[in-house]
Amino acid sequence: MNKKDIAKIRNQFKLNSRYMKIREIFNVYVKKESGEIYHQVSQPFEMLEQEAQELFLTNFKKVLTGGLDAKLFELKFRRDVEESTQMILFNGLHADSTEAWNENMLRIVEKMFAHAKYEFDTVVTFIRGEYQKATRKRDMESEEGGDDEVYSSEFVLCSLNKTDQPKKALLFDYIEKEFKSNNAVDPIINLAAPLAGFLFPAFNDNAADVNHILYNGGKVNQPNEMFIVDVLQCEEIITAIEEKDTFDQILKIVVGDEVDSKVISNVYEEVDKMVQENQENEESEPPKLDSKDIERILEASGVENVNSDKVEHAFKSVVYDEKYEMKASSVIPKTIKIETKIANVTINPKDLKNVKYITYNGKRCLLLEVDEEVVVEGFRLETGEL
Repeated sequence: MNKKDIAKIRNQFKLNSRYMKIREIFNVYVKKESGEIYHQVSQPFEMLEQEAQELFLTNFKKVLTGGLDAKLFELKFRRDVEESTQMILFNGLHADSTEAWNENMLRIVEKMFAHAKYEFDTVVTFIRGEYQKATRKRDMESEEGGDDEVYSSEFVLCSLNKTDQPKKALLFDYIEKEFKSNNAVDPIINLAAPLAGFLFPAFNDNAADVNHILYNGGKVNQPNEMFIVDVLQCEEIITAIEEKDTFDQILKIVVGDEVDSKVISNVYEEVDKMVQENQENEESEPPKLDSKDIERILEASGVENVNSDKVEHAFKSVVYDEKYEMKASSVIPKTIKIETKIANVTINPKDLKNVKYITYNGKRCLLLEVDEEVVVEGFRLETGEL
């Protein structure tokens, strides 16, 4: 799934959505430490009060919010697994009765708490519904397209949320005109920050992909390996930050520890071209880099003495799997930070070519090329010659 696919689904989690119908919601309250189910309730989503619907819809949006390979991960189910989560989800999704749907989802809950223990009570929420997407945009002249023909897919979404104990507070009773202490003991379900969640199936090229699932790790670059391997029973993953580190190690082996800022800027530009072309062509598969791609990028960026043997050696010394490919979008930093004792500079990777590290009058200096006037505390700085 790409960002656009996820965004389109996320935006449909709203009241009276035209393209999404949530049929059932199943809430399971689990006690802390013991992992025992204290209560469960299943009902049609439309039977909830509107305020409760809005709170849950916001929670479901949170499950589909975050950067790809940082907080959201498209996982591949492992093969040859007994009583696999993939099959349980598939059977639950297509269950004929509410009871069968609940039974399958409870099997997922059992897997969640078979090994994990929390210091607080948790609530696991499941929904199943239907997501639709127009096959083509509506033509205003012919009035064709839009809702005339749509892609339709069933889905299951899960959200795992913690509960918080209400804080003690002092209240003022308007009727009795007196101050009272707040003695509320009911736990508050924290729907604003899911601990984890997933969407099944994944969607690629407007079609449901039951061999993949979209997983939300809760925290950026901190996916729960136990949840991925033991609960969802999917293949292990590599985060975007780990791929970035892998790419940097390969570059250091090939290029060396010291490099001109323009060369690094060129490298990021070359990788960014691949990402932009992929988005313009609206390809579902994100561009990936292998040793041949890295060799081509380094040559185009002006790195001297680059050859296949050198790049392959660097690749193999860092990556165990020779067939491994890293996502191009993962290796480009969002910003570059240059930290010194005098000042910290944050710039776009594309603008790194405008930064020079020079020696002037025996002192190391950072030279930053700018197009506009520089204003400090309301004063324009005078321009000098180097």
